[in-house]
Amino acid sequence: MPDLAAGLARFRREVFPAKAELFARLADTHRPTTLFIGCSDARVVPELITGSEPGELFVIRTAGNLVPAHAPGPDGVAAGIEYALAVLGVTDIVVCGHSACGAMTALAEGHDLGALPAIVGWLRHADAALARAAGAGVDALVRANVRAQLVNLATHPSVARALAERKVTLHGWVYDIPTGAVAVLDADGVPGLAA
Repeated sequence: MPDLAAGLARFRREVFPAKAELFARLADTHRPTTLFIGCSDARVVPELITGSEPGELFVIRTAGNLVPAHAPGPDGVAAGIEYALAVLGVTDIVVCGHSACGAMTALAEGHDLGALPAIVGWLRHADAALARAAGAGVDALVRANVRAQLVNLATHPSVARALAERKVTLHGWVYDIPTGAVAVLDADGVPGLAA
């Protein structure tokens, strides 16, 4: 916590004053154009990777950048997606995987997660990717997972409607941590994915 406290003090002393006008505008306006769905991994910082200012991205972070397929009932990821489209009117959705993803590594290498039932249940949202990339290694699974999550994303009624009306474009990215490179995936079987 001391590092976080020092960071807060630095923000108030250096960052906030330099962007005071931006924050004043943002107090009354929230109009991001992109929903960024990325991994919870602390090494993957969407605003840093994309060079975005506060207010430019609406961000959902989940372990393994997983997007459960639409299902009835309460779901925080679904609520965030619906809000981004129906209320904020985002025009682009990025699903971004990354190198050395712990979730994908555990699946690709068959780690014993028996003592972690919540993680086991969550990682089932990557079953389609795991089947598609069986035995091909972590990097192939990361890519297959981004594509699978884009397919899951398209099952959400708000996304399906926006795709049908051509109001949103889906994008698949894979961020390489050691090089900073971002690979843009092709439209290989993913509805509405920008090539």
